[in-house]
Amino acid sequence: MTSTTQYHTDTPRNRQDSSTPGNPTIAVIGAGIAGLSAALAVANGDPDAGLPGQDVVLITKTDLVESNTYHAQGGIAAAIFPDDDPKLHAKDTLAAGAGLCEPKAVDILTREGAEQVRRLIDAGVRFDKHKDGTLLRGLEAAHSRSRVVHAGGDATGKIVELDVSAIARNTPNIHIIEHAFVVDLLTEPIAATAEAQTAGVTRKIRGVRLLDTTTGEQRTLPADRVILATGGAGRLYPYTTNPQVATGDGLAAAWRAGAQVADLEFYQFHPTALGVGEHFLISEAVRGEGAILLNERGERYMTAIDPRAELAPRDVVARENFRQMMAQDGRPVLLDATAIGRKMDLDQPGLAEFLKHRFPTIDAYTRSMGFDWSREPIPVTPAAHYWMGGIRTDLWARTSIRGLYAAGECARTGVQGANRLASNSLLEGLAYGRRAGLAALRDNDDTVWHPQPLLGSAANAQTRDITEPQPLTMPNVDTPTDTGITPADLRATIEQTMWRGVGVLRDAKGLRTAQTRLTELVEQAQTQAQAALARTATTGTPAANTDATASDDLSDVVTALENRNLATIGLVAATAALERTESRGAHARTDFPDTDSVQACSRPFIRG
Repeated sequence: MTSTTQYHTDTPRNRQDSSTPGNPTIAVIGAGIAGLSAALAVANGDPDAGLPGQDVVLITKTDLVESNTYHAQGGIAAAIFPDDDPKLHAKDTLAAGAGLCEPKAVDILTREGAEQVRRLIDAGVRFDKHKDGTLLRGLEAAHSRSRVVHAGGDATGKIVELDVSAIARNTPNIHIIEHAFVVDLLTEPIAATAEAQTAGVTRKIRGVRLLDTTTGEQRTLPADRVILATGGAGRLYPYTTNPQVATGDGLAAAWRAGAQVADLEFYQFHPTALGVGEHFLISEAVRGEGAILLNERGERYMTAIDPRAELAPRDVVARENFRQMMAQDGRPVLLDATAIGRKMDLDQPGLAEFLKHRFPTIDAYTRSMGFDWSREPIPVTPAAHYWMGGIRTDLWARTSIRGLYAAGECARTGVQGANRLASNSLLEGLAYGRRAGLAALRDNDDTVWHPQPLLGSAANAQTRDITEPQPLTMPNVDTPTDTGITPADLRATIEQTMWRGVGVLRDAKGLRTAQTRLTELVEQAQTQAQAALARTATTGTPAANTDATASDDLSDVVTALENRNLATIGLVAATAALERTESRGAHARTDFPDTDSVQACSRPFIRG
């Protein structure tokens, strides 16, 4: 049975000495579907290739199951049905990505992703089925086939996370550490071999610095291989479908360590989050079943915007929703699920039963907020949902730091391009999480990454001039001082700055204002984080001390560390958005509304 332990500086049980050739110490950070897939790949190895599994440490920020995966609703897109094919799925993915997808990466996603979904089915993951035992499947925006498998109606992520994490807990080689916050990655310089120089690799991973969020203790976990699977950063914005833990911790740590990043200007805003309360996600699948969008005058508008109407790519729908809201003084637009009843020829009680069965989580939440969506439209608004950009990787999840890998939403693998195709996120975590784990097992101590050129699927010869890593110097705080602002207030300022300047619609003036303000916020956040770490290093918080003051103190420490991460990657995102003087995918500039073929590439950045 797997062990759930506090973190430590010695090697896990049953671990051979990490200096033994071919047996590195491997740590996975994050336990969504990407992290779980990586940990299971390390633990189980690849018997078909004669690759034995070995011990792996799986580190989570809070409880094991709390992740973006757990909150995912719609499903997993996979070409596993007789009328479908991975090549067709790849074609849809490339089209949605607005010219910036890497075709080889997409091919891996759709082929190997389908294989991994079949493995989940064989492992007993509780996907929804017809009475005859065949899989149910749904249609979502920009898919040419109904290929989205789901579980629990609209609770796919929750069920997949619970089922796969249970498998991980029962895998003896996986050693789980909960409630450990990744403060920083530890690296050291490497010998400048010809291959490393060519690849731009100058450092290697040596371990992870962790903060125990229950005791305040700081520890170092030595590791020869670290796989980051820390998810996205929806908490950059005040309106988001992401949970509280989505603060970009792995991405920011990799940036500070010197890893290349790319595509941070492309943040996908989901078109339909509930316009009141916690901005609860109203899944793409609702529109896939036939729901339509209306303005406050009751007029359907998407039919005049795109021939696919409500099933156009998310960026198209989100922008039009935003424009409609601006035309009605910021008030939400309306999602009319009663259109599903008309499409399916259901009376109101029949529609109510269908919505309750097909979308039980959404149905329960909307009713808890006082809406009966089987009778009336519900208010919806765009909200930050998914980051296409992240830590730049090669096709085996390697980064520009030797021994550091990234998978899932924190990674820029090249599969999402400028706009993610609906329900490809869990698929990416499955496929590339497994690849990261296998690469960590296979790679020797001299292996460096082999990234694909950043030319995308709409390559232009002139784009080569703008694909070299661009250094970006960050503010440096040598002497922490009192900022005079609480971590909670600083968080709110970061969120509002990003929403106003780096939100759904952007222009140069707003981006420059955000860039200037975020530079100041990075300085404040760094000061607070350093002071918070100094306090915990001096005093810690005794494990037996459970009073409210100690708990509040540690909560402020975590918030301060998260703010450092959010402000840092927010500044990089604002800079990347300012540099891209065109509109493409999820990046919409009102001052540059057209797509520029010369900019049909990803722009990498690196800490200067």
